[in-house]
Amino acid sequence: MGHPDKVADRLADAVLDHVVAADPPARVACETLVSGHRVIVAGEVSASPAPSRGDLRRLVRRTLAAVGYDSWDSGFDPARARLHLYLRRQSPDIARAVDGDGELGAGDQGMMIGYATRQTPELMPLPLVLSHRLVARQAAARVQGLIPGLRPDAKAQVTVAYEGRRPLEVEALVLSTQHAPEWNRRQPELADEVAARILKPALGDWWHDGIVVHVNPGGPFCLGGPAADTGLTGRKIIVDTYGGWAPHGGGSFSGKDATKVDRSASYMARHVAKNVVAAGLAAECEVHFSYAIGVAAPTSVSVDCSGTEAVPEERIEAVIREAFPLTPGGIIEYLGLRRPIFEPASFHGHFGRTPGEAGEGTFSWESTHRAADLAAACGLAAPAS
Repeated sequence: MGHPDKVADRLADAVLDHVVAADPPARVACETLVSGHRVIVAGEVSASPAPSRGDLRRLVRRTLAAVGYDSWDSGFDPARARLHLYLRRQSPDIARAVDGDGELGAGDQGMMIGYATRQTPELMPLPLVLSHRLVARQAAARVQGLIPGLRPDAKAQVTVAYEGRRPLEVEALVLSTQHAPEWNRRQPELADEVAARILKPALGDWWHDGIVVHVNPGGPFCLGGPAADTGLTGRKIIVDTYGGWAPHGGGSFSGKDATKVDRSASYMARHVAKNVVAAGLAAECEVHFSYAIGVAAPTSVSVDCSGTEAVPEERIEAVIREAFPLTPGGIIEYLGLRRPIFEPASFHGHFGRTPGEAGEGTFSWESTHRAADLAAACGLAAPAS
């Protein structure tokens, strides 16, 4: 959560949640940039009431502190940061296209992709699940003081050996973590602490002594966060989704209200793919939607199960069209996306989360409550709960 790009994502979603809490149908397209001691918030917001500049400034400072940046030594000082707000109303042309003649149209054109696989209980690719566990554990270790002097900025990477599509073992781990100056000359000791308190607990049964471990392979990592690197909304779309295991349509998520189908339809595509796999219709499923701006119905719906399907893909695609609302308005209502639920998704991944993890219904797209319906529609036995 302390990586500068993820800080930018979190600020954008914090603004979105703030606006939607006061005006659920609001239109928000918020981008943020953090660099040095500056924060730039720009984009389009159409809401009633419009958010005040004072409220937004307080929100930015509060969000930075929640990430863990509470002084200049940590990588950012919210109290001294220079904040620049450049927000205007949504283009009337876009608003007209989306509002349509009574049925909500797509807020943009593009392709959205959802994916699920039986590799893990989360129905996500194993390397990405473990990577998110590592950075979540780093954050917990920092907050709980398990390793004194840890700071917010961190990145993780996991290499897994496969046999076909089946994971066999973890081969290598990389964890770079920002730290206080006291660790500069004690990197081997820090590596031992990280292995004991972060790596092993995060990996659980996947840990073994033969893993090649790299902790801060570039050496001391004292200066971090926006003080060291510029962060920008939407630059971490691969770790936000499937870690490269599935394609990406190109659109980022954070800072966008649910009329932007590059977010809402991607959430729905993940929900659909996850339920297909949970229903036993396939061991792996990739779902593609595409939309045209201002048009409610998707321009395409397709399914690719990589040869793992238990029934023909054409049948799965037909069942998806019958079982799920795929218009922007239908998706928003079905997943409950007019609520301030987005900031918790801006770090540690949008997918593979526990439904309700950050509050009731927060990660509604992770629910598999439709699996039994899909199985029945395809003539299969109901999946075990």
